[in-house]
Amino acid sequence: MKIGIISDTHGSISAWQKAYQIFLHETELIIHCGDVLYHGPRNPLPKGYEPKRLAEALNSLSKPLIFVRGNCDSEVDQMVLEYPLDSYSSQIITPELKILVHHGHHSFPETLQRKIAATYDVVISGHTHLPGLKKEEGLLFLNPGSPALPKNQEETPTIAILETEIKEIVIWNIDNKKQVSREII
Repeated sequence: MKIGIISDTHGSISAWQKAYQIFLHETELIIHCGDVLYHGPRNPLPKGYEPKRLAEALNSLSKPLIFVRGNCDSEVDQMVLEYPLDSYSSQIITPELKILVHHGHHSFPETLQRKIAATYDVVISGHTHLPGLKKEEGLLFLNPGSPALPKNQEETPTIAILETEIKEIVIWNIDNKKQVSREII
């Protein structure tokens, strides 16, 4: 299964359209790690900030989407999205991988962290707008970054693609279509 992973679109229709047209259209499932429609009071307005159009674009997709709630998502957002946006975490289980998704603005208690490490293969979060792949004791942590408001020094707009059969995750720069990082799970 090919899974597209995106986070922190913050209402940017242009960032979504670019990510979808170049990479996400080829996926069977899309995971959105939160902060879908609202830019948040600490962030600038992203280029292409049109949350209503972004909601319409997401609602019109024929492929499944899984959303987790971010710190900028609200009950009002749920009124325009036709997908559940009330959970702070989600689990995706495929024949090859066990995946935990959360936005990343809440930390897990130590006892739950141990359970997560013993149960899952991949933990996906957003929130920081910083793309990253990190392996710790067999557990892979992924942050796909943000296509709308990247906060790394180069301001690289990014998403990730996970291919479950080959157990590979690639973070992609959506501007130049080059790999930012790659990891085998």
